[in-house]
Amino acid sequence: MINKYQRLFKNEQEESHFWPSFTDLLTTILLCFILIFISMMIIKSFQIEEMKRTIDQIMGVRVNLVNELNDEFQDSTLGIEVDEKTGAIIFDTDILFAYDKTELKEESYQYLNEFVPKYLNVLLGSEYSDYIAEIIIEGHTDRDNGYLYNLQLSQERAYSVASYILGSKFPHKDIQQQLEEKLTVNGKSYTDGRTDDEGNYSMEASRRVEFKFRLKDEEILDKTRELLDGG
Repeated sequence: MINKYQRLFKNEQEESHFWPSFTDLLTTILLCFILIFISMMIIKSFQIEEMKRTIDQIMGVRVNLVNELNDEFQDSTLGIEVDEKTGAIIFDTDILFAYDKTELKEESYQYLNEFVPKYLNVLLGSEYSDYIAEIIIEGHTDRDNGYLYNLQLSQERAYSVASYILGSKFPHKDIQQQLEEKLTVNGKSYTDGRTDDEGNYSMEASRRVEFKFRLKDEEILDKTRELLDGG
């Protein structure tokens, strides 16, 4: 009988030693997880801050480019407009084309000869060239006639501009290779019409050719900024 109680007492002692040890183990494991979690959050925080700095840097490039394009062309006699938000250069098509035509006017060559080198000097200068992913020539029309008709018209007008500045008659041969590496030509039909000062649709303003640029990974960066800002 005594042996029986001794065994029971011994088992109780062993169990009493086991449970505190097990609890200590669980506590240690939990602390490890907490430390790992805190470390991961700290690392993530640094990554987010670095990402924000990178985004701000690239978005700052657009602001600087728009400002420089404004400075370059604000006193220009070429009859062009610089979009304050995007930096797009807007040519009234009457400068380049006769109504409903796709062949460049004879006098438009001089406009392009003067404009393109100045434009690329800003865009592809040493400070910005690494950020420029694409240069886009974009044709736009008014709503006269159908969508497909205007799609072809806008595409052919943009192509006519690109064909000249990349062709043998363009005098600035030194910039053609740079342009070829980044140039895209688009026709937008009448999908992006413009309005007058009173907010009414303007057929005249809608007929235009735009020179635009796209920064590397710009769309991804815009979306990333929205996510980081909780948008």
